[in-house]
Amino acid sequence: MALLEVQDLTVAFNTPDGIVHAVNGLSFHVEQGETLAIVGESGSGKSVSTQAITGLVRGAHITGSARFDGVELLGAAPDVLRHIRGARIGMIFQDPLSSLHPYYPVGWQIVEMIRAHDHSRSKEWARDRAAQLLGAVGIPHAAQRIDDYPHQFSGGMRQRVMIAMAMSLDPALLIADEPTTALDVTVQAQVLEVMAKLQQEFGAAIVIITHDLGVVAEMSEDVVVMYAGSVMERAPRRTLFYQYHNPYTEGMLDSLPAQGSGRARLTPIMGAPPSLIDLPKGCPFAPRCPYVFDRCWVERPPLESVAGDSDHLSACWLPHDAKRPAERSSSA
Repeated sequence: MALLEVQDLTVAFNTPDGIVHAVNGLSFHVEQGETLAIVGESGSGKSVSTQAITGLVRGAHITGSARFDGVELLGAAPDVLRHIRGARIGMIFQDPLSSLHPYYPVGWQIVEMIRAHDHSRSKEWARDRAAQLLGAVGIPHAAQRIDDYPHQFSGGMRQRVMIAMAMSLDPALLIADEPTTALDVTVQAQVLEVMAKLQQEFGAAIVIITHDLGVVAEMSEDVVVMYAGSVMERAPRRTLFYQYHNPYTEGMLDSLPAQGSGRARLTPIMGAPPSLIDLPKGCPFAPRCPYVFDRCWVERPPLESVAGDSDHLSACWLPHDAKRPAERSSSA
């Protein structure tokens, strides 16, 4: 049994304009000590899916299953979720400045986090633990800076504080929602290095949500590609980068900057994602796909294995022969 198993997760919101289908049939699993990346454009359902799993989505209609270490999270009682969140599942949110309370020192907030879940710990022990964690994530002079306020830290340092808080109770699973957004490239690399170091030290599984394929290449073992609330492709990292199947995955990879003597201009994905209120009847990527044909408009493709590989799944009507779409086109 995997540490986290998500099966056929759907999340929908009622709005005055109609029903927003934020997540449609998401399935994945994460083993202890592994890293799974969920990647896609903004609005693809990445963050909503993990927030729904941890009970942080209000007013949504949620179906499916999400079992963490054998415990069903969807529909669990609030006190069960409070016990799991923080203690067993650590969370790193996209904007640390809005996640950290501006009126309290960062050390006080970590201490309160620890003592909220472990009443046997004294304030002195928790404070020592907070200083140790701040030092572990690379904050210099942690014993002195523990009494500083969030505004006294840079963006990268605030993100390190969030990582320290998330790891304060040695969680089995760490969910990192766009942890490197708005950070410069050097700081991004430092934050990812800190996360990898802590994963090796504590053995936690990581679910990292991102739209940055560089982060995916750096951190993950397995990748889930989402578009318009649906999974388009799921595969091990190396397979996804070198033997991808889905045209949307191809479009994301082609939009990356080339190095050396590669192409001089980026190749963007033309068009825009569909409205989650009025999704296309067939494949959600059909209006933007260069390989679209009649069946794509009328029938949604199932998520099926590529070349019989159960670890590589793609939702596309193109033949599942494990060739990349570009190679298939050139050989046709």
